[in-house]
Amino acid sequence: MTAAGRSTTSPAAIWLATVGSRMRMVDMVRQAWPRTVRRDGRRRGWGGRKAPANLCPSPPPLQVERLGNGLCCTLPKDANLPEVSNRLAHESSLYLRQHEANPVHWWPWCAEAFAEAKAKDKPVLVSVGYSSCHWCHVMARESFEQPWIADLMNQHFVCIKVDREERPEVDKLMMDAVQMIQGHGGWPLNCFCLPDGRPFFGGTYFPPEDRGHGQVPWPQLLMRVSDFYHRNKAELAANADAIAQNLTHLTRAPDADGSAPTPDDLVAAAHRICDQHDNTFGGFGAAPKFPTPHTLNFLLGIRGASAVEADRTLALRIDAVLTITLGSMARGGLFDQVGGGFHRYCVDRDWTVPHFEKMLYDNAQLLGTYAEAWARYRDPLYVDVCTETVGWLLREMRTANALFAASLDADTDHHEGTTYVWTAPEVATALGDEAFAFAQAYGLSDKGNFEGKNIPKLKGDHSARTRFAPARAKLLALRDQRPQPARDDKNLLSWNALVVGNLAKAGWILGRKEWVELAIEIEANLWTRFAREDSTQLLSVAHGDKTTLPGNLSDYAWLAEAELNLAAYASWARPGQARPHAARAEKLLILSQTLFGDPHSVGSFVVPADRGDLSVRQKDWFDNAVPAGNSSLLHGFSQIQMLSTDTRWAREFNELSTAYGGLCKNVPNGVAHALDGIARFAIGHATVKSAGRWNDLRCALNGDEKTAPHARPFRPLFLIEEPSEAGFAVCVGQTCLASVKTAQEAAASL
Repeated sequence: MTAAGRSTTSPAAIWLATVGSRMRMVDMVRQAWPRTVRRDGRRRGWGGRKAPANLCPSPPPLQVERLGNGLCCTLPKDANLPEVSNRLAHESSLYLRQHEANPVHWWPWCAEAFAEAKAKDKPVLVSVGYSSCHWCHVMARESFEQPWIADLMNQHFVCIKVDREERPEVDKLMMDAVQMIQGHGGWPLNCFCLPDGRPFFGGTYFPPEDRGHGQVPWPQLLMRVSDFYHRNKAELAANADAIAQNLTHLTRAPDADGSAPTPDDLVAAAHRICDQHDNTFGGFGAAPKFPTPHTLNFLLGIRGASAVEADRTLALRIDAVLTITLGSMARGGLFDQVGGGFHRYCVDRDWTVPHFEKMLYDNAQLLGTYAEAWARYRDPLYVDVCTETVGWLLREMRTANALFAASLDADTDHHEGTTYVWTAPEVATALGDEAFAFAQAYGLSDKGNFEGKNIPKLKGDHSARTRFAPARAKLLALRDQRPQPARDDKNLLSWNALVVGNLAKAGWILGRKEWVELAIEIEANLWTRFAREDSTQLLSVAHGDKTTLPGNLSDYAWLAEAELNLAAYASWARPGQARPHAARAEKLLILSQTLFGDPHSVGSFVVPADRGDLSVRQKDWFDNAVPAGNSSLLHGFSQIQMLSTDTRWAREFNELSTAYGGLCKNVPNGVAHALDGIARFAIGHATVKSAGRWNDLRCALNGDEKTAPHARPFRPLFLIEEPSEAGFAVCVGQTCLASVKTAQEAAASL
């Protein structure tokens, strides 16, 4: 399997690898000396200089031997390593505490660690991961838990451990630097920095010894980086400076041409995205395959544009892309067929074998995607996916403080996927006479499809799921008796905000009022736990009753999107909710511009101006597994115009849209959430004013096959309670339509 989360062809990686230069400092680990980057962006090599025989300036117990063309670090048999403890034992992060017993002298991310590096003239190793990351655990077992490797790290580096989920701004800086150097990234992420925090080299997973796959062994890499640091500081400083300058350059929107995407640009973007589709198995590109809710949402949104409706070929193409991909993900191993919820990604082309960790953000976003897809395509499988995903969230992810945990680990008892896989005899014992038919429906065999065991994968149609629902319940009850993957109980404001917004949206579309009620309750809890007393600043991470770390742009932008979804649909569950949630959304958007806005250029920064612990203050343009902060702001700026009298939001939306003209043409899949916001604004958000006849309207728009037999495309709308003698007053975009008496007439106008 590939390293967790690794994506060698992500748009962000492609852009970062081509900005200024492609920093092939990986040559350092293959030829003993790196290539550096000149300020003009051209690469400069280090010729035929040989690596010294001893790259370890410290005295024994470490000894260095030559093995072939490489170097090997060995530990004398009589070496006595002192028992040490690191500084992670008192940290709240589960990921950091997973490393508290390492012999590595880990520091958390703090100013004191960099002061230590300056005082001792050592480079800094920033190692980034997360608690549910399989390959993070592998590298920890192979390297960080080994005393002789830890001794290397301790002698030559100041070592910092970072939980990427708690400090996404640190992860972004280090990831962008590594993608610029290597052309790809992933986790575990290991980035080497100067004592002032500027990255100069890095990579992802490194094995402890040479395994013949072209990956340099971790001990050898450590020695070479340390030696190069002490012998060539000026060159390394120049290289780090070039990386920092390139990252700073990217605060300006990449490839921005000063114009917003036009309707024709958006249609062309849809064509380009569809061209990347795997028409056989769904998804985009080859293995590994990730769920791509931003891309799917953009296609769902633009499918309702008049230009697409008029282009029958494109309309049918989008329909095929969406239904093939959504169906393949829902029927395959990506979706937990027994317990509900989505795994992180699949390692193969046909969505059979997942990487087993389950992330809150994936499931929150896919909940909204499948609900909206049902509004158009009426596939009952999509309803099952939504229902079982919410069931999994409530059953396995709810924490004691009534919020949602961050993730479930990929491993159980140090082995990937143990909880989720089945042997044929296990299924036969559990299901008896029904086992054979179940095995046929879900592709189970004696041979198995994963290490001799089976990952259930639906082979039949939806009727098979319905037929075997009791059988799946039996298997789930049996599975619950097994050892379970570890859960990371931290509550992240941003990820819980994704749950709020998508629960409200899915609840409205699928007629699940209790989901909207739940979204309202979680939103209130978020404000109680994460907002400062004066509500002018948000915190981002909660561990039980302890809330820490200042919020980043994503915390404000994603919560604003969630508030707007509640402004849209909460009144259906609780009358009078639209305007209070709209007011909170507007407040968050104002704060986002106060804290993160750039008075000199388009776009908002990831962190506020008073963050002095990062070598570069960055902006986030590209969507990854979660939407970029600026993409979310576009959605907020577009929708708040329907609810606010402040004309600034039209200006903010128009200005930020200009950052995406070039990106829309060149890498539409990398900015799909932004393009979705622009496309839906062009189609027109809607407000509906009524005395509260929302059940009638919902049934007219999204009811079952009897009440609404013809699928209607989902359109974002805001339900505003206001007496209307006519019944319903509808506005679409900036145009208000004639009032109508019936919900059916209102639905038709939408």
